[in-house]
Amino acid sequence: MNAIEERFRKQTVKSAQLAERAERVMPGGDTRTTTYHRPYPLAIDRGEGPFLFDVDGNRYIDLLGNYTSLVHGHAYPPIGEALARAAREGTAWPARSRAQIELAELLCERIPAVESVRFCNSGTEAGMLAARVARHLTGRKFVLMARYGYHGSYDDLELGLLGHDGERTLLGEFGRADTFEQLLGQRGSEIAAVFLEPVLGSSGVVAPPDGFLQRVADAAQRSGALLVLDEVITLRLSEGGAQKIFKLKPDLIMMGKIIGGGMPVGALGGRAELMAAFDPRERHSLLHSGTFNGNVLTCSAGLVSVRELTQQRIDKMEAQARRLAEEFKRLARQSEIPFSVRQFGSLMNIFFTNVAPPATMVREDLRTMAQFHLAALNHGIFIAPRGLIALSTVISDKLVEEICERVSAAMADVARQMA
Repeated sequence: MNAIEERFRKQTVKSAQLAERAERVMPGGDTRTTTYHRPYPLAIDRGEGPFLFDVDGNRYIDLLGNYTSLVHGHAYPPIGEALARAAREGTAWPARSRAQIELAELLCERIPAVESVRFCNSGTEAGMLAARVARHLTGRKFVLMARYGYHGSYDDLELGLLGHDGERTLLGEFGRADTFEQLLGQRGSEIAAVFLEPVLGSSGVVAPPDGFLQRVADAAQRSGALLVLDEVITLRLSEGGAQKIFKLKPDLIMMGKIIGGGMPVGALGGRAELMAAFDPRERHSLLHSGTFNGNVLTCSAGLVSVRELTQQRIDKMEAQARRLAEEFKRLARQSEIPFSVRQFGSLMNIFFTNVAPPATMVREDLRTMAQFHLAALNHGIFIAPRGLIALSTVISDKLVEEICERVSAAMADVARQMA
């Protein structure tokens, strides 16, 4: 046990006790793989604005927002008030609600390619729906996606994150349009849909090179495959999503995260004639049900979350992220440790290598990253174990200064450990 881990254990005794209880009833004490880290994850007691508080009473500046979903921080009062009003009238009905209709209207109004929406309960479900409707409409079985892309934990789409193809999954290389064009040229008649994140999230906030997305979109159109743009994470980058930034016109759009205001959510949107495949008034329409699809709590919270994510707030988060990226690089130089960072909008990913790696899940800095993650927690900074950072609208410029001070202390701890 090194000094960083020893301090972590001393500060989180109650979290350790709860970890032991969790391990008796859940495999590894875990029910969400991405949040697990050694020696054990924290047990959180509450969240408030930009802060998290664990069961030991430690306060953390939250730079993750439940993996990008809490764009307005924790217990955001307007969302809390909307949830309280809705809950007084009931939490889920076997029928539509005003909130469901209003959220659908708002998404169609804000997002250029969304003409019609179907709600579900996770980004994973949105991906499953997209694959299903694409296969139904094209009569083809294959999906094509980027190696190390992520579209949820549906088997056919999760394979790409692991870096290999499968029985119904083909892979191109993110950033290399020619690899997609070649596959679509050779096997286009078998490919139902091309799935793309406009900016790769899980493999390190990797932005596309100029022209890449449009070339893939054009190749998909030529082959008759649908283009499915995964905006589950990137919808926060602009009022109209990343598709507005990159001037794309996808056929279908996967949504989640911020459109639920902190509640479980997913949605598939797109061209009306494609989404009509789910129209229950038509013969041979696709069956799509779910007890909590479009439930009133999620839609009430999501309506507030989306409405209050204005372009002005988006621009402020981006400016703060740029400032943090530059400050983190300066602090790393000061501590004399290898460091690099990718930043796009309010999203960042940090690496403890001199150059950020390409899109991949294989990293050379895993040990140093793990040490920094614990050191950051010791100094009250909450980020993802893999270095992902997502800012929220409730982070003030003054808090940015405090973040830099705390990150500086964490980097100094890592430098001493590496010496």
